[in-house]
Amino acid sequence: MELHEPHRIVAVHITDRLKEAIEVQKVLTCFGANIRTRLGLNEVEKAHSGPAGLILLEVTGTAAKATELQAALCKIEGVEVKTIVFEH
Repeated sequence: MELHEPHRIVAVHITDRLKEAIEVQKVLTCFGANIRTRLGLNEVEKAHSGPAGLILLEVTGTAAKATELQAALCKIEGVEVKTIVFEH
């Protein structure tokens, strides 16, 4: 049986996008080689975007690299990170 790399999904909740987005983007740029897919979701309040946002990342590479990414994101005030790992 062929071994497959686990699917790691990292969910990043940002409470104040205007305040935290720049720091989050810096971290994501540093780990860009390990991000296969990125999906950004934001709240919409009437005619404008709400303050909070959610980014879903499909992360590749080692578990240690994914943990390093999570730790870097968690250092940013107002950012919450959760991970889902699908083993085959």
